[in-house]
Amino acid sequence: MDRTIAQQKAKALVAQMTLEEKAGQLRFDAPAIPRLGIPAYNWWNEALHGVARAGTATSFPQAIGMAAMFDDELLEKLGDAASTEGRAKYNAQSRENDRDIYKGLTFWSPNINIFRDPRWGRGHETYGEDPYLTSRMGKAYVRGLQGQGETLKAAACAKHFAVHSGPESLRHRFNAEATPKDMEETYLPAFEACVRDAGVEAVMGAYNRTNGEPCCGSRTLLVDTLRGKWGFRGHVVSDCGAVCDFHKGHMVTSTPAESAALAMQMGCDLNCGKTYLSILNAYAQGLVTEEQITCAAERLFTTRYLLGILGEGSEYDQIPYEAVECDAHLALAQEAARKSCVLLKNDGLLPLDADTVGTVGVIGPNANSRAALIGNYHGTASRYITVLEGIQDAVAGKSRVLYSEGCHLFRDRTEALAMEDDRVAEAVTVAGHSDVVILVLGLDETLEGEEGDAGNADASGDKQDLLLPKSQRNLLRRVLEVGKPTVVLLMAGSAIDLSEAQEKANAILLTWYPGAGGGRAVADLLFGKSSPSGKLPVTFYTNQALKEIPDFTDYSMKNRTYRYYSGVPLYPFGYGLTYGDVTVIRVSANRSFASVTVENRGSRATEDVVQLYLRDNGSCDAPPNPILCGFRRVALAPGERKTVEIGVDPAALTVVNEMGQRVPGSGNWTLFAGVGQPDARTAELTGHTAAETELRSDNRPSGAKNGHGMAGPCF
Repeated sequence: MDRTIAQQKAKALVAQMTLEEKAGQLRFDAPAIPRLGIPAYNWWNEALHGVARAGTATSFPQAIGMAAMFDDELLEKLGDAASTEGRAKYNAQSRENDRDIYKGLTFWSPNINIFRDPRWGRGHETYGEDPYLTSRMGKAYVRGLQGQGETLKAAACAKHFAVHSGPESLRHRFNAEATPKDMEETYLPAFEACVRDAGVEAVMGAYNRTNGEPCCGSRTLLVDTLRGKWGFRGHVVSDCGAVCDFHKGHMVTSTPAESAALAMQMGCDLNCGKTYLSILNAYAQGLVTEEQITCAAERLFTTRYLLGILGEGSEYDQIPYEAVECDAHLALAQEAARKSCVLLKNDGLLPLDADTVGTVGVIGPNANSRAALIGNYHGTASRYITVLEGIQDAVAGKSRVLYSEGCHLFRDRTEALAMEDDRVAEAVTVAGHSDVVILVLGLDETLEGEEGDAGNADASGDKQDLLLPKSQRNLLRRVLEVGKPTVVLLMAGSAIDLSEAQEKANAILLTWYPGAGGGRAVADLLFGKSSPSGKLPVTFYTNQALKEIPDFTDYSMKNRTYRYYSGVPLYPFGYGLTYGDVTVIRVSANRSFASVTVENRGSRATEDVVQLYLRDNGSCDAPPNPILCGFRRVALAPGERKTVEIGVDPAALTVVNEMGQRVPGSGNWTLFAGVGQPDARTAELTGHTAAETELRSDNRPSGAKNGHGMAGPCF
């Protein structure tokens, strides 16, 4: 349905409502209006990596893992699968008149905040630290969720607008101060892309203040930027409880009525929370007008008409319940899990041969953990395959698998009445009786996540450092001391200092939270059915680096993320190994496209991600390090060479000055093409340097160089 028609229908419907009825529709749990044939509707649903919190659904890798795919085409398919399942569930539940929470078609996803600080507990809900990557992935997921039909398949929601990334413990009263440059360069681009390019239907405000204004009542963000500068036409929803924070935490208002009025005046249409129960009180006090209430209701009903759920129907009404967790969606989840895992180290131990590997010792608190598969904001799977189970299936009938939990995820013992480290002796025994050890460590949603996580109450879900819990550090040391060939598997959603494993283990595979069936995908990678090909969407710092980067509460980009970090990372943004040996041998470019020739000099087939980075050589307003401006996945057989075209992000040719103005760059640029960043640490870890070419502002071609400095042709 055309938005103009939907708006007309909404206007006509709302015109028939009383003031009380209109005000009641601004709650997330909007009641029915029987006399107008309007059913109850609960706006709160989640689909961060598959439909969440409403029963059975296909479980995809956590968002940070999907970002590590560097594959926006696949991510759009995952979004489409999620909305298909959302429609299937909605169709079935509506027939049963089930209008409960998490049963609607308005998904409060994706989370496109910038993962600026590695301590933030909710960073694994995002697409990482880079504005360009986040923009690409965010747009893809929005398009997948919303579809290309006559009606919206589902309504996506870009959150949390706009400067929001911890600390969790302070979020209800914290003021994030960001310079105009950092706003335009880092914190706003992904939201602008989702609004202008992907047509996202909803935007959710954040809990905190930004530059003094509460985000859900900010004139700068909601009025001047979102609706004014960007022309947003959808609806705005508050984060849950964020409006009551106005008077309880931020102290910018004194009463619920004043808070409700401020949010409504700034264009927050829908309240997740209870504060809009005071809207009529605010009206009685003259703080809001009926016209403002009417406008908000019209925006919300426009979305419902666009979804085709007010009686007119849609092309999605016949999606059967059998679409939920169907074979095609499970296959997509497996593909995504395989592509998301990042091989951080490999001295040649991987891949393992299931026929000759011998006894496999699987050790660690996440080895047989379902919680470590699913991250947070997850649905319920009909089957879970842990890493242990995936390995057992992979070697069934060929090898013996020994298992030890090794330690508790974070406590000093697994049994309450036992002594400290009560599973370590068993783990050492298993390692000693094994030919190869797979040590599965990491975190889960109880240790990194949203405020209130039970296992990490002291930090409210954030991390206080970048180290594994003490119990796991001890287990790692003791198992490595056995001296058997050892693979460390890290199941986590953020940067962890793996310096000891990097020094002493034979291989390290980062699996993130790979989804309910992720254990099978991990086993496929370990035993060579597929090659790892994921890339880091965040910088992995050493724990010592926390002394170098700004304080957690400092929202300045100085010396944080790969664009501004001046130190040496443990693993750089964009880094990830494969079982092949892919190198870029030539690049030529103009200001729109790069032509990149890549070759797999290894003996195994693989996919890899060719990445473009741009350095502005003449502007003092440019970030100090080259910035990502393009990427593309490429599949290569052993010895195969391909030439691919990759678009260059036009924004990379601009810079943002201190006033927050985006202006043309210097016209003197160097474009790099490689399978990682053009930095010294990536070269050290991969053995390859990026190819490079010069770009000019007059768009004339210039000489290109490969990693050995040889000139190449331009196009």
